[in-house]
Amino acid sequence: MSFCDYTTQKDLRIRSRLLGSLKWGIFAAVLLYMCVILLTEKRYQKKDSVISSVHTKVKGVADADSRIWDTAEYTIPSPGGSSFFVLTNIIKTENQKEGNCSEFPSPKTICSQADSCKKGYADPQSNGIQTGRCIQYNSTVKTCEVRAWCPVESKSTPEPAILGSAENFTVLIKNNIHFAAFNYTTKNILPEYNVTCVYNKVTAPQCPIFRLGDILKEAGHHFSQVAILGGIMGIEINWNCNLDRWLHRCRPQYSFRRLDDKVVDERLYPGLNFRFARYYKMQDQSDLRTLIKAYGIRFDIQVYGTGGQFSWLELVMFIGSYLSYFGLATVVIDFIISLYCKRCCSTTSGQRYFDKEKYEEIPGPCILTSCQELKFVSFVDQEDIIMVDKKIKKSLQVTKGKKVKRGKKTDNIVLAQLELSAIDGLEELPLYPRSAKKSSAIPSWCRCLKCLPENAFEDQLCCRYQNGECITNSEMFRKLVLQRLALVHILQYNNPLINRHSIGKKQLAECARNQYVQWRFGSNKNMMDFAKIPSCCKHEIENTFNGDASETSLQHADKDTKMQSASDTSRKPLLKQQPMATLP
Repeated sequence: MSFCDYTTQKDLRIRSRLLGSLKWGIFAAVLLYMCVILLTEKRYQKKDSVISSVHTKVKGVADADSRIWDTAEYTIPSPGGSSFFVLTNIIKTENQKEGNCSEFPSPKTICSQADSCKKGYADPQSNGIQTGRCIQYNSTVKTCEVRAWCPVESKSTPEPAILGSAENFTVLIKNNIHFAAFNYTTKNILPEYNVTCVYNKVTAPQCPIFRLGDILKEAGHHFSQVAILGGIMGIEINWNCNLDRWLHRCRPQYSFRRLDDKVVDERLYPGLNFRFARYYKMQDQSDLRTLIKAYGIRFDIQVYGTGGQFSWLELVMFIGSYLSYFGLATVVIDFIISLYCKRCCSTTSGQRYFDKEKYEEIPGPCILTSCQELKFVSFVDQEDIIMVDKKIKKSLQVTKGKKVKRGKKTDNIVLAQLELSAIDGLEELPLYPRSAKKSSAIPSWCRCLKCLPENAFEDQLCCRYQNGECITNSEMFRKLVLQRLALVHILQYNNPLINRHSIGKKQLAECARNQYVQWRFGSNKNMMDFAKIPSCCKHEIENTFNGDASETSLQHADKDTKMQSASDTSRKPLLKQQPMATLP
């Protein structure tokens, strides 16, 4: 193969209305699908992920538990960032002071005598370190004494939630985004922003102020229920931006969902809570504190999205990737053709006909052995051609190979020239003189008794596989291979300007060898380059064209041809019918 060669696919065209309609139907379906995906998913655009920053501000005031709750009270920690916490319920234990007191009753702390309490033992879920004493918690229950902040915290959670009115609080979400690939920056607060607006999915979908109760309602929950034990809510901001000039759109879309476990199970510590304390200094310089167990709802703001802008490269890559789907028509139609006849193994099956037309079978190359030059062998008494592609360690005559079907024989230049020569009187002309030289020692590999001894294994080849008459004795061999005037016609056909009197013996011998190869190996041009000529035929050609014959025989043949062509007019109609019909 040359560097400048171009290879393309060869197709088999089948004339069928059904298969043609099916092909175009599949093409139309693939094209429609490709257009739908191209437009709906904007596959013609270059994509880039969003870079985001979020800032929040919670507003609202409530009067609950005999006190005023403002932003500093219920937003813990301080406001800001991509998440914020709103306190909704509390367990408050006031005036705690370090000392010894009874532990809160539980299966591990209830006791009847001091033996049940271990001095210095601290359970991870207890409020302090046991002193080893069992004391009265109330009039009915005794518990182990602990050194802790006393009195210890009560475990009962208030219902309904103390700060249930927090559902009316609002939060302002400021979200700035940037698409680095397109150098595009924007924010969720529009120029026409109204500070009095409140988000509504229908009437105000772009308002950045959200009522906490509405957030839980959009997620399918009731604020009053979640506020008792707390929970985690997700506020999702989706930026799906089209940055094309002719269809520019970059606005956020808000959605809400609950992120924590909805099932209340005490073993799994449901809800969301934590503890913190506020400390005071007494007049005697002792520390006093108020312990607060805070329940609340944490709102996590999640920003995601992509920006897209038209790109020729993306469009070409998309079309190129989807062109492979057109090959689906070939797969489907080939499958249908494979069902053409149920008797696929029958010699008259329609499937066999299509397979022979579509596929060309050749034997595989020699891989596991050390490969040598490729050789094709043809025996006159065998139909198939033998391919030998392994190292020859013995006579080529007996070397095993793979069978290859002979190429198709068509009306070609050789047959046309032979018919023309026959019309001109070739059959009446004497054949070119052949040598009568015979070998006294017939090689063991020879089957026709006309081969000469050969030193190289690859030259030890006979025209026959089994014993019989040599092909060189046939009339067809003399006419196709040895007839000098026929060879001259062929050489002149290939080169019309050649002078027939300047044709040498080497040219005639080479033409004769080509005649034999094309005759015995068919029209496969690739096979002709590797064909091996039997020893008997090779020496017959050499003896015929490298003998002592002079150029006078050619001149004599030319003279007789002209005389007979002038006197015999009965063959002129044949000249018009046969040779011209076979010439390409």
